[in-house]
Amino acid sequence: MKIWIDGDGCPVVRQTVSLAKQYGIPCTILCDTSHSFRTEDAEVLICDKGADSVDYRLANLVRPGDLVVTQDYGLAAMCLSRKAVPIHQDGFVYTDENIGGLLEVRAFSGKVRRSGGRFKGPKKRTEAQDRAFTLCLSQLLKEASDAGRNS
Repeated sequence: MKIWIDGDGCPVVRQTVSLAKQYGIPCTILCDTSHSFRTEDAEVLICDKGADSVDYRLANLVRPGDLVVTQDYGLAAMCLSRKAVPIHQDGFVYTDENIGGLLEVRAFSGKVRRSGGRFKGPKKRTEAQDRAFTLCLSQLLKEASDAGRNS
């Protein structure tokens, strides 16, 4: 198992890298040239700047059973198709059961924006969101660790 982080705009990089180190799981951060990460505890891959360049590279690198941290529903869908486990920065796991509805909302929102509609921007990130993410990722890593010991 490996942890992949869609680093473009990801607010939980530090928590993810810390938990990966704690569990001894390799971790890679992918980002484009407009973002910069420096850490000794994770590999950093820089992708060309451009629409979805990080997403496509990550989707091509991910393997079954890997964990992927992303807020991008499209990338999450690609990872699910590759039998990876995508997790949202707010602490929920994307599944085959919930991804369709999330993609429909994204498509509808895009249609509204293209026709001139507007939505409020995201609210300021809360400590509760950080705690929910850390709890969810910790649980996934603990389950994987327990499964590894029992096999």
